[in-house]
Amino acid sequence: MQTKEISGLAIQVRGIVQGVGFRPFVYQLAKKNGLTGWVRNSSNGVEIEIHGENQSNIAFLDELTKSPPPLSRIDRITHTTCQPDHYTQFSIIESESDPDQFIPVSPDISTCSDCLAEMSEPTNRRYQYPFINCTNCGPRFTIIKDIPYDRPFTTMTDFPMCPDCQHEYDDPLDRRFHAQPTACPICGPSLTYIFAGNIIHGDKDAMAAAREALRNGHIVAVKGLGGFHLACDALNHSAVDELRRRKKRIEKPFALMIRDSSIIEKYCLVSGSEKQLLESRQRPIVLLTRRDDCTLPESLAPGQKTLGFMLPYTPLHYLLLENEPDFPEVFVMTSGNISEEPIAYLDHDAQVRLSPLADGFLTHNRDIHVRVDDSVMRVAGQTAVFIRRSRGFAPDPILLPFDVPSILSVGAELKNHFTLTRDAYAFHSHYIGDLENYETLQSFEEGIIHFENLFRVKPEIIVCDLHPDYLSTRYAMERSRSENLPLVQVQHHHAHLAACLVENSWESDDPVIGLTFDGTGLGTDGTIWGGEVLVGGYTTFNRRFHLNEFLLPGGDRAVHYPARTALALLAQYGIEWDHSLPPVKFFAEKEIEIIHAQIKKKINSPATTSMGRLFDAVASLLGVRQQVNYEGQAAIEMENLCDPNENGMYPFSLSADMIETSETFHKIMTDIKTNISKPIIAAKFHNSIVQMCIQISEVIQLETGLNTVALSGGVWQNMFIYSRTVEKLMKKGFQVLVHKKIPTNDACISLGQSIVAARIRQ
Repeated sequence: MQTKEISGLAIQVRGIVQGVGFRPFVYQLAKKNGLTGWVRNSSNGVEIEIHGENQSNIAFLDELTKSPPPLSRIDRITHTTCQPDHYTQFSIIESESDPDQFIPVSPDISTCSDCLAEMSEPTNRRYQYPFINCTNCGPRFTIIKDIPYDRPFTTMTDFPMCPDCQHEYDDPLDRRFHAQPTACPICGPSLTYIFAGNIIHGDKDAMAAAREALRNGHIVAVKGLGGFHLACDALNHSAVDELRRRKKRIEKPFALMIRDSSIIEKYCLVSGSEKQLLESRQRPIVLLTRRDDCTLPESLAPGQKTLGFMLPYTPLHYLLLENEPDFPEVFVMTSGNISEEPIAYLDHDAQVRLSPLADGFLTHNRDIHVRVDDSVMRVAGQTAVFIRRSRGFAPDPILLPFDVPSILSVGAELKNHFTLTRDAYAFHSHYIGDLENYETLQSFEEGIIHFENLFRVKPEIIVCDLHPDYLSTRYAMERSRSENLPLVQVQHHHAHLAACLVENSWESDDPVIGLTFDGTGLGTDGTIWGGEVLVGGYTTFNRRFHLNEFLLPGGDRAVHYPARTALALLAQYGIEWDHSLPPVKFFAEKEIEIIHAQIKKKINSPATTSMGRLFDAVASLLGVRQQVNYEGQAAIEMENLCDPNENGMYPFSLSADMIETSETFHKIMTDIKTNISKPIIAAKFHNSIVQMCIQISEVIQLETGLNTVALSGGVWQNMFIYSRTVEKLMKKGFQVLVHKKIPTNDACISLGQSIVAARIRQ
């Protein structure tokens, strides 16, 4: 009788392979193929040792590679032969921790269909339990304190499992095998509702009280996965207005939550791609076009044609929005904070900061370890693009096309994200916010500490922006000094370009054409850049074209008052300040005199080439917006005004290195004075920017032979310009690189900083 040849394989799997049902999958796959050995979590991923016939080992490895669990992401599988051992079965063994190793961590995932079915079944022991989860769903990143991803290293360590939960947890064939947040009403977290000095304990009673408060038009602070939301009935005008007043959020849009994607179609147009994005396991807020017959209050998103909708992503949300007669179907679900502060996530902090905002608190006793805001996305064509990347996506790493040193890059001031790199991974943080106050700076510093600990990164290099007054730059400089680490400063728009390249797996240092348009970035010459056409790559760049310079009277005040920028451009181009013009009418006579003096004498009026401010100026001239209450408001509202059927454009000219807009403004003023409609003027201006991008790309192509164009910067969040520019460039034969994994705005800066620093220090 021929003896079967037994061989052994030692397998190492890297990627998102913990907390996603990977070990049970391996266990069942080994059983299926008649193999013995073991599998375990480690600080480096998942380690496997299998022993069996060669053909069975090969079949195991093939299926492991091609059909892993749906929530996992395999970045690398390596295997070596090992001596066959005398194992009699296949086992899941105890995790191994190595303080020098690291693994990616799974983001938080929305409640799966299996858990929802159990939660809706009256005979199930988790019926209507607000914290139901399994290996395929539930909290991950927001509860993890350390790796490996085991219960003692999460905020669930305070909830010892009951015998039933422990049995499920220990059974490799159970859906809750080693599901670290698993719990039930007997042993797990529970709800509390707090209002007017009263406390209601118990899931059922607390939920009923919160629902009744919402039904009656009250504002409720709801503790979710990554922090508190402020919720109210979106169809209740008084409640919405009161929430704006309390939150000091004058006009910035509110996020909305609705229990079913089909209901959204009553209020917005929803394409197949948008529905797919809404229902994805990440459950982002998706910006959708409002229907003409939409009955939701205009005050939810003043001056905009879009509404931001998301579906429930926790069992608590599903129970809170459960349908019953006369119960609201659409809710405001906005971040629990006062405008410009970080979202509240600690119970005691929420009680202090949100008490003036909320009438009641629906909270629970499962701690949140990391605050994480909701992600925001929209669909361009058939492609999903980020406005904000956070819950559901962070800290999912970006796989780099090459290895880099351990680097901490601290990003920009607005829409801050930091990035830590190690080997071929870039751990791009969750959304931090605008670094303009102590609270956000504290959140930034806490986030860095957590990421460094979680991913075992000890930075060898610190990278920051050129701007010396950014809080992130000051942090980087101080840390560089205190830890004696090299400091690299990267120009803002160069970082934009590099981020777009690396996100598209650009491997070489070969140059591309970079259309980098945004509001503000300190240039290498000490002036404020923002309308920049770069020719470059990771290591160097040439500023080939830029917008003509104009003044910002009052400096930062011009950012908040587009009317100031409009007046400066009118003066620069010799156009009279006619009292019928919206920016002139906006100011009192005395302030007009002051602004005139500032421009004439260049007092506190820095020069800029900002594309964002150019949009502001045109919006002001059209009477769209003279003062903004949030970043980009004027440009957003002008985009919404555009006539999509208008194909006309305004002239501009190119000099040696300048994009000259004098003629553009004179023609705009002619159209204004002859009463051409605002939607047509807005569309013609947008079309001019598109044509400018095409013409400039063709000029550089003739000069250099370059055929690749990278688009980065906040201006590319304008879908009117983005979609038309991409389409026209591609028709001209250009390869177009755009952001798909992270936002095109300043959120991408830290990633670009990391890559520039890595390449120039090779």
